[in-house]
Amino acid sequence: MKEQAIRSAAGIPLLLVFIGLIVLEFWLLIGGARIAGPLLAIPAVIALIATGICMLGFYMVEPNQAAVLTLFGRYVGTVKEAGLRWNNPFYGARKVSLRVRNFESSKLKVNEADGSPIEIAAVVVWKVVDSAEAVFNVDDYESYVHVQSEAAIRAMATSYPYDQHEPDQVALRSHAAEISHDLQRQLEERLATAGIEVLEARISHLAYAPEIAHAMLQRQQANAVIAARTRIVEGAVSMVEMALENLKEKGVIELDQERRAQMVSNLLVVLCSDRATQPVVNTGTLY
Repeated sequence: MKEQAIRSAAGIPLLLVFIGLIVLEFWLLIGGARIAGPLLAIPAVIALIATGICMLGFYMVEPNQAAVLTLFGRYVGTVKEAGLRWNNPFYGARKVSLRVRNFESSKLKVNEADGSPIEIAAVVVWKVVDSAEAVFNVDDYESYVHVQSEAAIRAMATSYPYDQHEPDQVALRSHAAEISHDLQRQLEERLATAGIEVLEARISHLAYAPEIAHAMLQRQQANAVIAARTRIVEGAVSMVEMALENLKEKGVIELDQERRAQMVSNLLVVLCSDRATQPVVNTGTLY
């Protein structure tokens, strides 16, 4: 079922016409009954009833709102012109908001790609673009958005790890743009049948579940320490290599393999130690 536009009459001019008709009919009903008796009163009553029924065809459409019209259960069309409108008084009008809305899911506990339990929540920005599909394809399109959004968040969270373990791996914590794009794509696929367009979808809360949060924090700290130590060792090796090359090029001292190894060991200890080293001054000969 696709949305189709239907024309509607401007309500204010018709309202003035109907008010004038009602005044005229009341005058005929009261004044005519005195002059011509019931012969003029009966048509005036019928006309008054008909005018009252026509008055039921008025309805209000606000900006960024649509009125879905039905006739005895059959879809007739959608009116989007704002203001007081008038159509067949036997049409049923259901209002659908076309405004942009946002929805924040509750904190969901799911298992990420590595099997660790995490808590995740997301914000979804959406709007109705097809009022007929929103009304007739699903029972309650607002509830449909909430349920399908949480289902899409769960499906997305199980497809990615929490932390990045490989250089080209996409992770929940480190690749926010890619994760948001994938979540928006999944939401669009799920909500297209309800005539809903997803404008934005992004993670608003991401954390390890409380039962493993402390252990995962220790693991992150350990990874940070290992990475820092790796950089320190790489820098120390480069500095030792540079020092030996400078000593050799400038001819400051000639070292055999044993003394060279001892000097390398001492320099690495000084450069890689996390505490201040205590120097030992050699006052004797080199050997």
